[in-house]
Amino acid sequence: MSDVAPAPLPAEPQGNDGAEIVVVGTQIKGAKTTGALPVSVVGQEQVDAVAAVSGGDLFRSIPQLGGVTFNEQVLGGGSGNAARGDVSTVSLRGLGQGNTLLLINGRRTVLHPTSQAITGVVDSGVPTFGFNANTIPVGAIERVEVLRDGAAALYGSDAVAGVVNNVLKSNFTGATFDAQYGAAEGTNLREFTINGLVGFNFGGGRGNISLYGGYAQKSKLYLGDQDYTANLDRRPYVEGTAFEGNAAFNSTSTSTPWGTFQASGSGIITSNGVALTNASRQFHIQPSTNASCQVAATTSGMCWDDGSGTTQMANVDSNLRYDANQTFPDLTTQPSVRRINLFSFINYELTDNLDFFGELGFYRGKTEAYIGSGGSLGNIPITVAADAYWNPLGPTLLADGSVNPNRLPGLVGVPDEGLPVTIRSLNYVDAGMKTVNVTNYQYRFLGGLRGSFGDWNWETAGLYTWATVKDVMDGTSSTLLQAAINKTTPDAYNPFNGGCVDTPSVGDCTVNDPSVIDSFRIQSTRRNKTTLALWDLKISNANLLDLWGGNSIGIASGVEFRRETYKDDRDPRQGGVAGVDITYTDAVTGIFYGSDLMGASPSPDVSGRRKVWSAYAELAIPLVSPEMEIPMIRSFDIQVAGRYESYSDVGDVAKPKVAASWDLLQGFRLRGSWSQGFRAPNLEVLNTATLDRVNTGTEYVLCEADLRAGRISSFAECARSVSVLRRSGGNPDLKPEESTSWNFGAVFQPPLPDGMGQVTFTVDRWRIKQKGVVGLLDYQNALNLDYLLRVQGSSNPAVVRREPTADDIALVVGTGLEPVGELLYVTAPFQNLLPIQVDGIDFNLDYRVTTSSFGSFGLNVNAARLIKYQVDAPAAVQAVIDGQADGTINAAVPVSGGGDVVNRDGQPRWRISGNLTWDYGPVRIGAFTQFISDVYQNDVFDAAGNNFVVDGQTTVNLYATYKFDQGMMKGTAITIGARNIFDKNPPLASSGYLSSLYQPQARYWYTSIKKSF
Repeated sequence: MSDVAPAPLPAEPQGNDGAEIVVVGTQIKGAKTTGALPVSVVGQEQVDAVAAVSGGDLFRSIPQLGGVTFNEQVLGGGSGNAARGDVSTVSLRGLGQGNTLLLINGRRTVLHPTSQAITGVVDSGVPTFGFNANTIPVGAIERVEVLRDGAAALYGSDAVAGVVNNVLKSNFTGATFDAQYGAAEGTNLREFTINGLVGFNFGGGRGNISLYGGYAQKSKLYLGDQDYTANLDRRPYVEGTAFEGNAAFNSTSTSTPWGTFQASGSGIITSNGVALTNASRQFHIQPSTNASCQVAATTSGMCWDDGSGTTQMANVDSNLRYDANQTFPDLTTQPSVRRINLFSFINYELTDNLDFFGELGFYRGKTEAYIGSGGSLGNIPITVAADAYWNPLGPTLLADGSVNPNRLPGLVGVPDEGLPVTIRSLNYVDAGMKTVNVTNYQYRFLGGLRGSFGDWNWETAGLYTWATVKDVMDGTSSTLLQAAINKTTPDAYNPFNGGCVDTPSVGDCTVNDPSVIDSFRIQSTRRNKTTLALWDLKISNANLLDLWGGNSIGIASGVEFRRETYKDDRDPRQGGVAGVDITYTDAVTGIFYGSDLMGASPSPDVSGRRKVWSAYAELAIPLVSPEMEIPMIRSFDIQVAGRYESYSDVGDVAKPKVAASWDLLQGFRLRGSWSQGFRAPNLEVLNTATLDRVNTGTEYVLCEADLRAGRISSFAECARSVSVLRRSGGNPDLKPEESTSWNFGAVFQPPLPDGMGQVTFTVDRWRIKQKGVVGLLDYQNALNLDYLLRVQGSSNPAVVRREPTADDIALVVGTGLEPVGELLYVTAPFQNLLPIQVDGIDFNLDYRVTTSSFGSFGLNVNAARLIKYQVDAPAAVQAVIDGQADGTINAAVPVSGGGDVVNRDGQPRWRISGNLTWDYGPVRIGAFTQFISDVYQNDVFDAAGNNFVVDGQTTVNLYATYKFDQGMMKGTAITIGARNIFDKNPPLASSGYLSSLYQPQARYWYTSIKKSF
């Protein structure tokens, strides 16, 4: 990747074959002032070195593009808050997906239709959209231009952090075909790609048609393929360290086949004089080998114990926690992918001063993944009827008058007709793993005219592009499941069998008949669509007005209209609207819960649309030229731009930009820019009705009670995880997020002696400040504030709880804390908040030399250093920080949303890439290396409060290419290479690895063949 330094400093070749480059920094055709802006170019050389199969592969190799939180490794248990499938996004400066604008040949593309609720520094659980980088046809890329500077004044919304412009081969003659096959050692991962590009002139050379087709196929990568994903209990990896035994490394689930249940009524229930339940009437089933058995089950090898087994303290019954990766080793880390990219271009010279151009694009990405079996959410429980056949608290006599064999003996507190039992936690493991099929489509139609008159160039085009997603997942109907459970005959579904499957390992447990399981299996389908209609008119003149020294003022102006739409059509079982959707009402209690899709919170359909009118103007003012011979000012150029946009839903914005470049002498340039930017709130956060999302959080107030009562010795032993229902909704009063950015840098390209080649070194210091970023108070921060306020004698009204039970009261006896009721939900409206400042510095070194004896060498090193990522904490978060500082609450509680987050989670301080090539005759040997520095996990800490550090990593790719230049093989190139040649695993994190920074890929060998005609 080269950092561009336009005339009078020549640009580096980087495989661009002398083509005019750096259109992304200005709208003025032929302008001389583009050297004021930091623009990097990724050419064919880096594409080859990365062996990129998808846009995501390529963009991950660019240090400035930050973490990738939308990626194919995000599978989730449901489609409610995950952009699943063949998707990867870009995030310049780590500012989040929506702050980087993706272009194809200088014009916008449509947003990926599925949003993702990211819990992170910036987005904080807000549904966020991104551009799908995998829709970019890598085989047709001529170059990628990365404008590392705020560009709202030139391109409008979303360009806060910069622009990534994908320049495709749109005027090609000849034919080229290539195929590549690769495989990762020791895994099931296999990839195959084939691409073809054909172009020809017609009409006596006045026209050109270019056609591209690409197909990629990748097999599944299974969790069982690699040690660090095969087991959810990763505590063995930290044995012998300060984190030995740390609960954060145990990702096994408390939603387990060993169910936890709660009988209706009040008071302890006994069986033959032994307590079956606690005072809250909770009890669970477990193997009879567990030391805490209270009552023998009617099934041999099992027993009953009081309370909830997986949340007991001091690891009592911790063996009940569930590891889906061990039960289903064929669960996928990455799905299988089948991808098609088609693009066609036409260019035709209608007259000497008028050209027609057009684009047709098609993309389809289809993925298949396997995810684990699921359980019902804590806030959408299922109640077992009193007379259900397998109910251990059922009636003394069955409906046919026979003695009930499943009722526990000697029950006190249970009437003869039985008691209903609520399933509080249960994983329906015998229902098997779920298949997730996601199909993405994207279409692009563009037609335009360009021409000139005198020194004026003009261009106009109409674009219509749309994208769709169909997400189909195996699921469970809560209504049908409850009906299967509540049958009064032996063919009822048995939820009390400890997850007994076809090969039971405990006693003679009752295996549920497959036909019973099939009775509640369903498929859920979610359909999303986004559209973009755009028309623009641009006009520019690089020689508008002559100045002194032969200089000319350049100008560009234009108008643009775009219409954007978004539609999210949820499965009828998830919408939760009575009378419209298929909803779930508990047949025993009569409580209406809405969503019938088990494990999914009610999510309404969402639709929105907006119209945007905009106008912009740009001036290029070359004040000093070399011909003027002014000492220390070889040239001095200024760029001034401004843009106005009028939104139909969020009002009007106007933003300016100023940039300048100063050549002190030949080969040495200073450059700088200042601009303002904006990002409009997306259509989902504006138009969504009540939106429920379930996450896993930690009740630190209960950890405080445990600590005070001596049940734990430090917060590192805290095991009070809880299912958190976060309730938010659209806010039509949201305003655009606003930003201010500046960049100051230098380009040094000293003249070298003949035969020594050409070297370019650039350095750019930059800053971006954002205010009014759309966010919400993270659910965990709301719980943290509740912890603080309860220690102080009050509570957080945004945290809604049940009335405390007898068990809740007993839990805090002697601690000085008031009883804490069961969590119901946390309210968190979308709002403009989160002021952010991000500072960094970029370095780029590019060296090229051609020798007569040893061939040609090319070296490029690109580095991005994050200096500061300051997030001003909202008032609620600041209160928690202050409470930690003054000792009111425990300092080990992780706090998100405040302070400098450099080195935290997905924000490493350094990202560096290097590319080295040697060409000697028909042979090219290349190496590519990438380094990501260490980060710490904010929510993982040892007994002393020290955070766990995820180590940095350096990976190396190697490849060799031989090009035949004669005989039958003329025009053929064969490549053999390897990615991650030293077979390094991703650095260990509590979750196994950090998918936003790393890919779970072992050493990957590939070979390719390319034929050009």
